[in-house]
Amino acid sequence: MGDALAIVLGLICCLGLAIVGGIILMYNGLITLRGRAENAWSQIDVQLRRRYDLIPNLVETVKGIMKFEQDTFTRVIEARNKAVSVQGIADKAVQENILSGALRQLFALVENYPQLKSNENVARLQEELVSTENRIGFARQFYNDIATKFNIAIQSFPSNLIAGMFNFKTAELFEVSDEAQKQAPKVDLNLK
Repeated sequence: MGDALAIVLGLICCLGLAIVGGIILMYNGLITLRGRAENAWSQIDVQLRRRYDLIPNLVETVKGIMKFEQDTFTRVIEARNKAVSVQGIADKAVQENILSGALRQLFALVENYPQLKSNENVARLQEELVSTENRIGFARQFYNDIATKFNIAIQSFPSNLIAGMFNFKTAELFEVSDEAQKQAPKVDLNLK
C-alpha cells in the first residue's frame, strides 16, 4: 500500500510539474510574441519619423518655385504635424492615410513645374520619400504578421487561459484604408 501511495504521489507531482512547466512555456511564448510585436511597431515608428523629417525639407525646397500652392503646403504640414502627435496604432493609421493623400497632391503639383522636375534636391527628396514609403510598407507588413501571431496565440486554447490570467490584450493592426492603398504616392523620377 505504501508503494502504491508513493507512486500516486509521484505521478501527481509529475503532473503538477508538467502543468506548471506548460504554463511557464505558454507565458514566456506570449511575452516573446508581445515583445516582437512591440519591436516591429518601433521599426514602423523609425520609418515614420524619417518620413516626417523629409517632408518639411521637401516643402521648403519646392515652396519658392510653387508660390501659388500655399493651400497644398499647409495641408501637407498640418497632416504631418497631426500624424506626428497622434497616439495609438489605429489613430496613427488614419492620420498616415491623410498624410499620404496630402503628399499625393504635392507630388502631382510638382509634376506641373518643369523647373522642379529638373531640381536635384527635389528629385533626391522625392526618391528618399519613395524609399521610405517602401520601408514603411515592409515594416507594416512585418508588424501586422507578428501582431496577428500574438493575437492568435492569446485567443487560442489553452494559451487564452494564461493570457486572461495575466491580462494580455490583443495588438492593434496597422491598417491602411483600401483607398490609400489604391492611391499610393506616385513619383516620376524621370527628369527630362
